[in-house]
Amino acid sequence: MTEPSAASAAAVAALDAVTAALPAAEVRDGQREMTERVASAIDEGRHLVVQAGTGTGKTLAYLVPAIAAGKRTIVATATKALQDQLATKDLPFLAEHLAEHDVDFDWAVLKGRSNYVCLQRLREMAQPDQGQLELEEMSAITKLEIKKIAEWVGESATGDQAELEWNPSDTTWRAVSVGSDECPGADRCPMGQECFAELARRRAQASDVVVVNTYLYGLHVGSGGAILPEHDVVVFDEAHGLEDIMSDTVGVEIAPGRFVTVGATIRRFLDDPELVGSITELASALRDVLGEHTGQRLDVPLPPDITDVLEDAQLRLTRVGEAVQQIETSIEDAQQRKLRAQRMITRSMESVTAALTAGDATVPFVSGRPESPRLEIAPLDVGPTLAAGVWAEHTAVLTSATIPSSLGHRVGLPDGEYTEIDVGSPFDYESQALLYCAMHLPQPRSPKFRADVADELIALIQAAGGRTLALFTSWAAMDAAVDAVRDEVDVPILTQRDLPKPALVKQFSESEETCLFATTGLFQGVDVPGRTLSLVVIDKLPFPRPDDPLLSARREQLGPAAFGEIDIPRAATLLAQAAGRLIRSTSDRGVVAVLDPRLGTARYRWDIVNALPPMKRTRERKDVEAFLRELHG
Repeated sequence: MTEPSAASAAAVAALDAVTAALPAAEVRDGQREMTERVASAIDEGRHLVVQAGTGTGKTLAYLVPAIAAGKRTIVATATKALQDQLATKDLPFLAEHLAEHDVDFDWAVLKGRSNYVCLQRLREMAQPDQGQLELEEMSAITKLEIKKIAEWVGESATGDQAELEWNPSDTTWRAVSVGSDECPGADRCPMGQECFAELARRRAQASDVVVVNTYLYGLHVGSGGAILPEHDVVVFDEAHGLEDIMSDTVGVEIAPGRFVTVGATIRRFLDDPELVGSITELASALRDVLGEHTGQRLDVPLPPDITDVLEDAQLRLTRVGEAVQQIETSIEDAQQRKLRAQRMITRSMESVTAALTAGDATVPFVSGRPESPRLEIAPLDVGPTLAAGVWAEHTAVLTSATIPSSLGHRVGLPDGEYTEIDVGSPFDYESQALLYCAMHLPQPRSPKFRADVADELIALIQAAGGRTLALFTSWAAMDAAVDAVRDEVDVPILTQRDLPKPALVKQFSESEETCLFATTGLFQGVDVPGRTLSLVVIDKLPFPRPDDPLLSARREQLGPAAFGEIDIPRAATLLAQAAGRLIRSTSDRGVVAVLDPRLGTARYRWDIVNALPPMKRTRERKDVEAFLRELHG
């Protein structure tokens, strides 16, 4: 066996020191192995892909070696929950306990500009001329909320919306914040030195560890590296979603609302209702033309009806841009309004031009609903962009509880330049969990499938005494199950339609007998340890939609290999994420029930089963009922 390097040994020693300070200190072999391998990867400058099952403690396993190596590290996470955990729990804990061993580091959280209050916008609205006119057009509630935010800003050190103890309306927050498409930059703003977003950037520039969301990191890559500070290491946590997030951020999106926003920005500076109206009119024109293509992949060049609207947008944006440019003012606040209007016009022109000049390496499609459509231009392959902007520039660690088999290839990691490992999980899945496949149910396309799913749910919920998270691959399937099951069981049923996600999970976790019916939005990010969750039911294998425009284009590019490289890994990963909701601690026990017989019959079944935790398996419902009754009898 190869002796660990000095860097690995030092990192593991640091890990042992800090984990010994945890309230329930325990040695986790997978965590120590991951720490050792991350340290080696950083030391050697070699990329690492790590599957670290639930309970491994992967956050400490990548943070400790990065800090011990003295390398500036960006941690990009796909979920706000994990970002908050890092900021409020893991990093403060490490800062305290590593300092006891003479390891000091600074850390910061950095978000997109629109997450922070814009002090210049607040100052403008306090002015007696234009600012008061702007306020007069707002509702009484919006005015009160703006006043409340202004008072809070006087006490806040960050201006971060997440630190508010109440939720302002979207209208209010848009009035007191600016996005990156609108802000002229600190050096051109009189409030640039005091600016909360700039303060956050300066903290990040001076920090050893910077936590961002993966979306912001994608914008950084798309901007050619202009957003985030220089760094040696990047960690992508929840890396199974990296390809999709990068597709969103390095492409182009044009929604009708963009022109409403542009119009509002211009109107704060330019008193010309006709010119401003010519921009806001584009919103309805684009909505009408995109609505007819909702859900469709488009040809390159774009269809004539869409091209006509975008070319008209170019002309109108040029005309209003010239009008804004011609206005001279010595009033500082007005100059700022002018700069923001010019930047917004320029960025909108860039997006429109990119859409009109989209080439064969892109996939144009219309997403959203007919009443709120969006034109998206996504790269057919994000690999080249990531190869040039990330893999060639930094040492990368990609980690998740579930890593798709094709991840490295899909995101363009260079062959031979990365290592892929699985450090397992500390949980004893074979004794803690049972995987049940309802082989007697009909195929999902059968007209009897939904009714039989409902019957199966009723029997399983009764055996579990409630305590069930039922997950569905569509809203329609969830609604049908709720209608069929609710009156047949004597336990409460919550649905994803009832409450926002945090409140929904809280209410579910506080009542053992309650069941929660939800869709793919809750296949991940739900953490309910203990007896409250003893049964996870998944209605169907969660294959991506066959008509998804972007995936359809990628399937065509791959040909016969597409099902194995795109569809199976995605279904396996999402199913494993759903199954991972069950066992969240060493004392948890329960059942994962998959009501899709394809899990036991399809030729690809082992690709999916092998991606799941190694649970004991059964095809007999009587085994499940006995297991559940033993738990709660």
